[in-house]
Amino acid sequence: MPEKTKLLVGIAIILGFCFLWLGLVWWRGQGNLSQAAIREAAASQVVSKRQQTEVKNPEDLREIFLAGGCFWGVEEYFSRIDGVVDTVSGYANGQTESASYELIGKTGHAETVRVTYDSSQISLRELLLHYFRIIDPTAVNQQGNDRGVQYRTGVYYEDSMDLAIIDQVFEEQSQKFGKELAVEKLPLKHFAEAEAYHQDYLQKHPDGYCHINLKEAAYPLIDESLYPKPSDAELRERLSKEEYAVTQKNETERAFSNRYWNNDKEGLYVDVVTGEPLFSSRDKYDSGCGWPSFTQAISPDVVTYKDDKSFNMVRTEVRSRSGDSHLGHVFTDGPKDKGGLRYCINSLSIRFIPKADMEEEGYAYLLGEI
Repeated sequence: MPEKTKLLVGIAIILGFCFLWLGLVWWRGQGNLSQAAIREAAASQVVSKRQQTEVKNPEDLREIFLAGGCFWGVEEYFSRIDGVVDTVSGYANGQTESASYELIGKTGHAETVRVTYDSSQISLRELLLHYFRIIDPTAVNQQGNDRGVQYRTGVYYEDSMDLAIIDQVFEEQSQKFGKELAVEKLPLKHFAEAEAYHQDYLQKHPDGYCHINLKEAAYPLIDESLYPKPSDAELRERLSKEEYAVTQKNETERAFSNRYWNNDKEGLYVDVVTGEPLFSSRDKYDSGCGWPSFTQAISPDVVTYKDDKSFNMVRTEVRSRSGDSHLGHVFTDGPKDKGGLRYCINSLSIRFIPKADMEEEGYAYLLGEI
């Protein structure tokens, strides 16, 4: 072989190895995402707005007072929840009955939002689950970039009958985080409305600072307590051998030969272990990978993420919240106009419920998400 040809062949081999190495680096890094990045990408296409709740019976009106850091975001978030009638920013449970923005650092008040709601349309439990969606309940005197006693978290109630519900939600959240919560749970001592310029602040200043992703108010609230995980013995009896292997042993089914990869019917996909809703047919698309693919979960609350370093790769594993079932992985090569995510899910991890059967099976509250 001529020397020139040998040189060209050598260069080609070297370049080939370089491209192969770069491809492997890219491939191994696919899906190695932070939860914050995933939630932001999923929420990027959400269109949300303030709800107009019609009060059916004034006797059903209730109030709860929620401190969750800067009151601008808390007020705006709850104003977007169906069933909430009014939200007002103010100052609660300080050392004096009166308060002002300039003095709260000295008077010990917490920036608090008075939430007035129609209890026939939304329950206190649901409101509290929304509240814990938007706060870090383990942070002391801090939410987002704000630090100080006025930014502490707290649930303040006027009706002692509310305490049993509050206690239950607090206990569930404490178990979830494995520690005592840094959230006050107290009777309301006093509440002073904040200055006029603070009210509806983010409506007046849409680009104003907010530590909360307000778009998440548009996601359905799915109560984890409705979908408990059965015992291992029950799972072995209820699930097929293949379903058990995938959900409990992290195995992967074969592409293009599973039950839902090409299913195009309208309906809901739930965890085969617990029945917890996970994905909507609205967000399903044909990615060509041979497994069911979705651009997002039906709510960011129902899935969790873990780094997966198996098979000499670094990927982001997707698991169900209540059942802790292995579902699949999430990657960043999804449709850009839908946030850019691709949830690659095992059919054996999920069960499809046709839209026509959702009400009968107890999922009527999610019909609007299909």
